Amino acid sequence: MHRVAEIIPAGEWKGTALDFVVLDAGERHRRRIVLQGERGTAVLLDLPNAVTLRDGDGLMLDNGAIVRVDGKPEPLVEISAANAIELARLAWHLGNRHTDVQIVGERLRIRRDHVLEDMLAGLGARLVPVEAPFEPEHGAYGHSHD
Repeated sequence: MHRVAEIIPAGEWKGTALDFVVLDAGERHRRRIVLQGERGTAVLLDLPNAVTLRDGDGLMLDNGAIVRVDGKPEPLVEISAANAIELARLAWHLGNRHTDVQIVGERLRIRRDHVLEDMLAGLGARLVPVEAPFEPEHGAYGHSHD
């Protein structure tokens, strides 16, 4: 089993990955875990502090090989509004409920939740179900490897 020597942010590593791991948003926030690559590579992630791995990050192993992190598609809902002020109001309501939110251009994404979806629809949001990797914002106190 190889150990992760370094996490290289998406877009900053070169070459072809030896293997890849597919993880949902919750599984990508880690300090210590043994990961099994889709091609069979066993990898030990053992860090002093938890990090959030992002879709496309590279896990550089102790032998110099790279294992790519792929975000697992999750059931999400994409939220849009008539204008920026309405979208900000929707974002405030989600934040007031401590909901994980991803910002995608002029839209928001959250995990599927019928209670939140009903609230948002009642506030005038346009909702579209999607399956995609979830990359929520970390918030003011969130941590990442950046």
